[in-house]
Amino acid sequence: MSQTNILVSAHAMFMRPLIAPRLVPIFFVLSALGCGNKIGDSCETNADCSAEGGRTCDPAPNSPGGYCTIANCDFGTCPDEATCVRFFPVSQIQKECSAGCALDEACVMGKCAPRKTEVRFCMLKCDSHGDCRDNYECRDATRMTAHGGEPVQDPNAAESKVGPSFCAPSKTCTRNEDCDLGDTCPSPTSAGNLYCQRP
Repeated sequence: MSQTNILVSAHAMFMRPLIAPRLVPIFFVLSALGCGNKIGDSCETNADCSAEGGRTCDPAPNSPGGYCTIANCDFGTCPDEATCVRFFPVSQIQKECSAGCALDEACVMGKCAPRKTEVRFCMLKCDSHGDCRDNYECRDATRMTAHGGEPVQDPNAAESKVGPSFCAPSKTCTRNEDCDLGDTCPSPTSAGNLYCQRP
């Protein structure tokens, strides 16, 4: 994504009862009608994410290949495969929370961020980088701190804790020095953005 590292499913579409005197395989029918895309799937337009609306496509170059998501989510409102994540512009997250945040700031992964700049998106949950598409990373607590994003906390929880990891765009790069956390910048193979890769 861009500075905000923004990025974020689609419910299955209903289909009419089928009469199958010719024994048409059901999976062909399902393929033809489509089941909608999940959070984190590639897309070019909102229609690619949901024919019935409600889901949007965060397009390239913000999200390489596009990213199906739901905006303005809250805790517990995303599909099962996703979690609601709040993002703030990285450039505006500077002061450590230990120094004390102002009333109009939120403490995000140990840093103070202006509340008015917050945006929220449903993001695909992951356990490892292999769960994410090419040019995306599985953003755990370490990468959340470095690259942005924090799962929205359960408002009824007794204490806050880091939420699940989620798939988000890797950093763009032109050389290895643009990457961090042990990642490297691949050699250019064609026109377009390059993204930091895990070793």
